[in-house]
Amino acid sequence: MNQQLQIAYSPCPNDTFIFHAWANGLLPDAPLLDVTYADIDITNHLAARREGPEVMKISYAALPWVLSDYRLLPCGGALGRGCGPLVLTQGGSDSIDGTTLTGKRIAVPSERSTAYLLFRLWAAQQVPGGVGEIVIMPFHEIMPAVRDGKIDAGLVIHEARFTYGRYGLHKLADLGSWWEEDTGLPIPLGAIIARRSLDADAISGWIRSSLQHAWNDPSASTAYVMAHAQELSPDVAQSHIELYVNSFSHDLGEDGYGAIEALLGRAAKLGLVPEFDLRLLRE
Repeated sequence: MNQQLQIAYSPCPNDTFIFHAWANGLLPDAPLLDVTYADIDITNHLAARREGPEVMKISYAALPWVLSDYRLLPCGGALGRGCGPLVLTQGGSDSIDGTTLTGKRIAVPSERSTAYLLFRLWAAQQVPGGVGEIVIMPFHEIMPAVRDGKIDAGLVIHEARFTYGRYGLHKLADLGSWWEEDTGLPIPLGAIIARRSLDADAISGWIRSSLQHAWNDPSASTAYVMAHAQELSPDVAQSHIELYVNSFSHDLGEDGYGAIEALLGRAAKLGLVPEFDLRLLRE
């Protein structure tokens, strides 16, 4: 096929692993991809302004703003167990004690991310009186800022699960574990969306073929993954893939859709996201 499909996803190992085969022209029946590598905070806002590429990776928390124009695809995203964001502090021990955050300054990587939405749901239960100032900060700056005492705590995602100890930081809370214990459901993190004018079934099929190609020959994607891995070591990049690429990446299934509906339904009731028709998540 000669046409190109515009797509935006992050340079993180889970995304590059999933899309390697398609992005590198290894799927003979798929259109070529015109790839934009962008942080998820950027794609969240592009989708909300209807200015983004035809297919994008965004936060599940951003879906209520975009579902009239974009369809949630049942594959390619990040959803699972044991893979949620962490709340990190400079001192203390790894333990859940939300009272220490009352009135404190917290850095978060995005105001429309699933991580921040989870944090707000968690804080509503665990932080009496609420937190103080929320500071939006680039992801890579958060752990150094917590270490240096510029902020009181930081909300981190992705490879920070494996590296926060290097900064001498402590895990106050694992929001994924909290969510799983509170609901019994996996945690929805990143979603793949496509413009409603496109053939969602065809795009989903190409994503699954690309993922299967990666699973069949994991080493084939290594050079591509590491070229975009933002200075991660090969071991950390592999741990990232193992954590975020799983059966939900192939198909959300009832557990996946149930988790998304629970997250966004609860958030809508608390006024954290706009009210919307939950049926749009499956249409």
